[in-house]
Amino acid sequence: MILEALVRHYDDLLGNGDLERPGWQGVKVSFALDIDDAGNLLRVISLMIPVMRGKKEALSPQTFYLPEQVKRASNVAANLFCDNSGYILGIDNKGKPERTLNCFNDCKSLHERVLKNVNHPVARAIIAFFENWRPENAREHEAIKPYLDEILSGGNLIFYYRGDYAQDISELQRAWDDEYSAQGDGDEMQCLVTGRRDKIAILHPNIKGVQGAQPTGASVVSFNAPAYESYGRDGGQGLNAPVSKRAAFAYGAALNYLLSDDKHRVRLGDTTVVFWAEGAQVAYADSFAALLGESDQVDDNQLRDVMNKISNGLNANWGNIALDPSNRFYILGLAPNAARLSVRFFLGNTFGSFVKNMRRHHDDLEIIKPSFDKRSMLSLWMLLYETVNTNSRDKAPSPLLAGELTRAVLTGATYPVLLYTQVQLRIRAQREITRGRAAIIKAYLLRNTQGQYADYKEALTVELNENTTYPPYLLGRLFSILEAIQEAANPDINATIRDRYFNSACATPAAVFPLLVKLAQSHLKKLTPQGKVYFGKQLTQIECMFDHSYPRRLNLHDQGIFQLGYYHQVQKRYQKKEDKENG
Repeated sequence: MILEALVRHYDDLLGNGDLERPGWQGVKVSFALDIDDAGNLLRVISLMIPVMRGKKEALSPQTFYLPEQVKRASNVAANLFCDNSGYILGIDNKGKPERTLNCFNDCKSLHERVLKNVNHPVARAIIAFFENWRPENAREHEAIKPYLDEILSGGNLIFYYRGDYAQDISELQRAWDDEYSAQGDGDEMQCLVTGRRDKIAILHPNIKGVQGAQPTGASVVSFNAPAYESYGRDGGQGLNAPVSKRAAFAYGAALNYLLSDDKHRVRLGDTTVVFWAEGAQVAYADSFAALLGESDQVDDNQLRDVMNKISNGLNANWGNIALDPSNRFYILGLAPNAARLSVRFFLGNTFGSFVKNMRRHHDDLEIIKPSFDKRSMLSLWMLLYETVNTNSRDKAPSPLLAGELTRAVLTGATYPVLLYTQVQLRIRAQREITRGRAAIIKAYLLRNTQGQYADYKEALTVELNENTTYPPYLLGRLFSILEAIQEAANPDINATIRDRYFNSACATPAAVFPLLVKLAQSHLKKLTPQGKVYFGKQLTQIECMFDHSYPRRLNLHDQGIFQLGYYHQVQKRYQKKEDKENG
């Protein structure tokens, strides 16, 4: 199903003019070799362009559409019109001169075979270049010297002739198309993607752009050991999962295109996520990226308006394009796995269904925020960041959690238990409840404990609920008030009761709160009369709401309610302070 959806997306992109025809692919190129009619190298042209990487500017190769690149491991196999210095010039820094010479000769033979019958000056010039070029003298060539180090670093080279690149000449393009069509004299089988009998791709295309995978690319489909092969398919590679050559090229081209698009590629933990719509209309991907919180180009009101309309089954405009809720939409998560790629998840549904699930997710997360927090919505990455130790070197969230959380958000399923437990571990370690952690607690309990939360449903609110009498929530509120009393009595204190007692108060309140309340009475004596009255009323109000004594223990869910009560009360306290300062 994944390959089928990608092949359809390739056809859509091809129809829109966004991708080249089969046998061609985008390749990053660093230099062009300017040659004359006799094949002499006149100059080397740098194709590096400045790009922003973070806050710094760096030089990066340009992407050109060139003949499909071969897959290489330790074998010698040349590419047409484009390759590295070992194949084009016969020089490299690998310390194996004999092998490098074999690479050059293989590249020479390929160009002579493909171009020998092409009646065009550039074809004759390229053949002459390989005939006359001497690898042993290459390092001393006047055109090579200024760029020698950069050329030997592994960048790709292409040919330039009288204002044109070789691959742009129509006669040379037809020569490659003929060569490509003649390839693949292997078995004919029924293609798993198209259902038609066709020549089967033995090796599937390299997929590039997945964070953590090999820079040269990794495979989605591959069989490189007998243990993975079916009976009778020994050494057959792609014959074990028969996909036609055309379908293999199409899904590879579509996936590489998606992964090369920084605006529509999201990284969650070790998972790289791409998404697309039927028809290849980019407005769907643009809006979805904004809903994921990966774009700051959109006004919050506009985003919520689009989300509400789509969720209710209505068309919504995005950049003057009408978004249809019934249009099919796909989301694919890929993770590195040695020389292959692991599929973390693949989801296909209507665009409206995904948006509706995301709207529900954001509604579940909604909670009062500090005045300094300007974020309107919490992205998936922000939620995952709340589960990691900010003081550790490796700040990457759990790969398993990233995939499970994404799936839960997009399908409307229950949140992973790991999300809640990881947040609890962070709160215990740091004794800090941020907006993100409080939002996770609220959303998790709302969605995962339905049918169980009749007693504490009133505590799962956006802001402070002063009417609920659920004991863990009241205890959280009480702890916040006790902390405020201590801070008012000792403004310069280094360690508050939160630093010393928060975890034990949250887990075993009966053992801690009598001590804290007694301590608060001592702190009240240090306050002004107005302060005593102000905090005394709050203490009395909370304590009068308890029907029973303090609970001996709180389970993990009730600990979350305690933390919500604490967070709500803290935000209420700061809100009053800000209102007083502004008033």
